[in-house]
Amino acid sequence: MHLLGYFASLLIGISLGLIGGGGSILTMPVMVYLFGVSPITATSYSLFIVGSTSLVGAARQYKQGTVNIRMALLFAATSVAIVFITRKWLVPAIPEQIASIHGVVITESWLTMVLFALLMLISSVFMMRNKANGTDQAAVNKRISIRKLLLFGTSIGLVTGLLGAGGGFLLIPALVLMLRLPMKEAVGTSLLVIALNSLLGFTGNLNDKGINWSLLLTVTSLAIVGILLGSYLNRKVKADSLKKAFGWFVLAMGIYILVKELTALY
Repeated sequence: MHLLGYFASLLIGISLGLIGGGGSILTMPVMVYLFGVSPITATSYSLFIVGSTSLVGAARQYKQGTVNIRMALLFAATSVAIVFITRKWLVPAIPEQIASIHGVVITESWLTMVLFALLMLISSVFMMRNKANGTDQAAVNKRISIRKLLLFGTSIGLVTGLLGAGGGFLLIPALVLMLRLPMKEAVGTSLLVIALNSLLGFTGNLNDKGINWSLLLTVTSLAIVGILLGSYLNRKVKADSLKKAFGWFVLAMGIYILVKELTALY
């Protein structure tokens, strides 16, 4: 299973390099089902893996002039704080046994995986939708709504903090429609926002004992190789077709995890 997990680690990076998101959607299932890491610990590992990989991808995109630093910092101003607060205080405050319904115990780990499966289903819909390749003209004519910016930043911060997901499927539409970035620039900028959110969020767990640094660094290294490969392939293939195919894969994975976790209750 570990060999398959290492191969999947490459796919995490390739996904981020090709379409600017989706890597964190793979990271959680890989950690839990292929490496046997508990769901709560996996959310922490996911932050480090996706954050480190996205940072490398953002650096490459910056050299190509497709990262808007100002917009990335503007968007991350809210989301980074929410991620850190969530990892530092909210997640540790959640009890292991949340509730008992007709004798069925709802645990934190079970709920984490169910919520993540639902996130995968939502993410797959965003990935399979057709998006314009340029800036939406209607958005250009509107002023940036600070209220909407705060709402999106808070939402992405909670998703990243609670589930260890970078939220690229939410970030890219928000950057295009709200901050009026061209699609290519939105992809590069999203990688920087994901890196900031994830790595700063991980600092909330640095004092946790039992982190398997050997596994964490190995998977991260493979994911970084993957994002370099994905960035190269991005210049050779059509990302839109790959995004749709990946969306169908994420949909299937989300359904599988949801069925598996619901069946495990009985």
